[in-house]
Amino acid sequence: MRKRRFLLRLVMVFCLFLVANTVFAFISYHVTTWLYGRLGVEPQGFWLQLATVIGVFALFACSAAIIFFIGLNRQRNYWDTIVDALSRMAKGDFDVQLDLRADEEDQFGQLIHGINHMAVELGELERMRQEFISNVSHEIQSPLTSINGFAKALKNINLPEDKRQHYLAIIELESNRLSKISDNLLKLTSLESQHHPFEPITYRLDKQLRNVVLALEPNWLAKQIDFDLDLDNLSITADEDLMNQVWMNLLTNSIKFTPTNGTITLSMKKQFHTIMVKVQDTGIGLTEEQQKHIFERFYKADHSRTAGNGGSGLGLAIVKKIIEMHHGTIAVESKKAEYTRFLITVPINSTPTRAND
Repeated sequence: MRKRRFLLRLVMVFCLFLVANTVFAFISYHVTTWLYGRLGVEPQGFWLQLATVIGVFALFACSAAIIFFIGLNRQRNYWDTIVDALSRMAKGDFDVQLDLRADEEDQFGQLIHGINHMAVELGELERMRQEFISNVSHEIQSPLTSINGFAKALKNINLPEDKRQHYLAIIELESNRLSKISDNLLKLTSLESQHHPFEPITYRLDKQLRNVVLALEPNWLAKQIDFDLDLDNLSITADEDLMNQVWMNLLTNSIKFTPTNGTITLSMKKQFHTIMVKVQDTGIGLTEEQQKHIFERFYKADHSRTAGNGGSGLGLAIVKKIIEMHHGTIAVESKKAEYTRFLITVPINSTPTRAND
């Protein structure tokens, strides 16, 4: 495609050159004839031709010089605009959009398009960074405020013992919440770096899921939740520890937000070269707006409940990152006050990839 465009431009330039020379010869001939007439000299064939040729070259040289300087000045303005845009981006101003007319298929056009695209992406990253810092500050400040307030209340020597124990329980809960936030932040940062260890092995996925359900048995038995399992005997090549974190987080959430005497269904089926795992509960459900943000960091669909159970809003962000590292997908379907269903698809033979690959 580029070769064809180059040849087309070459032909156009050649035709333009021929047309220009014809026009210049016509103008030069008549100007030379007019000058000879003004001087009262009868033009000779040779001298008339020579003067005409010289006139053609003079006109062509002047036109080429004008075009060159116009192009040079335009190119200088282009580069000044590009350098200014890059300088603004280097200082943190990503509200940059170069409105320079250029063909996106040539190198200059690709450069302009690349700078505009980079400005948009960096601006989005900066927005996410600011939002992330704000969320971290808020999430850490909240338990610290509680700990500080109840610690001061404990200094009251006349405080009844039941209130003292209650305040201590709150301090312990908030301390655990801080620890969980810290651990999850470190885990998420490690997953996004190039230094997190990956150890893909082949193992039975159905056994892993059953073991996770058994490990959480005290939690769902305490709420008298029924567990329905429909698991085929399937093996997968993946990082077993990371995938265990996925199932632990998803099932813990399902148990947490499913009321007493509810039901959680865990099923797994093979689909061509992938495995589909469904985790469905009869819990509080999610609105359409909540479903759009459920995998974002620090997002909490139900603030009133997560505040009391120590949720950090990072669990599903970690789940999504691990699934993506295994070249898989995760989606959510839900209806408020009825059910929530997570659909996880992972390749049977998946080689985990680093965050920056």
